[in-house]
Amino acid sequence: MIRTQISLPEDEYRLAKQQASALGISIAEFVRRAVRQALPVKGRKPWMHYAGLVESGDPRSSRSVDEVVYGSKR
Repeated sequence: MIRTQISLPEDEYRLAKQQASALGISIAEFVRRAVRQALPVKGRKPWMHYAGLVESGDPRSSRSVDEVVYGSKR
């Protein structure tokens, strides 16, 4: 593990410390988790998170994306 130093505005530090305390973890662990959550997963492209989110079974669904996403037209 590499030790680093960061600066936070007082209000952000206070909120982070309160949240860490509520979770029962150190502020360092709280910051590590926040950084980990913000980073892309190794080996995956960020847009892949959304791939396959909408599946209709219709091979022509890209032509009618509004209907797929919002339902049939009224």
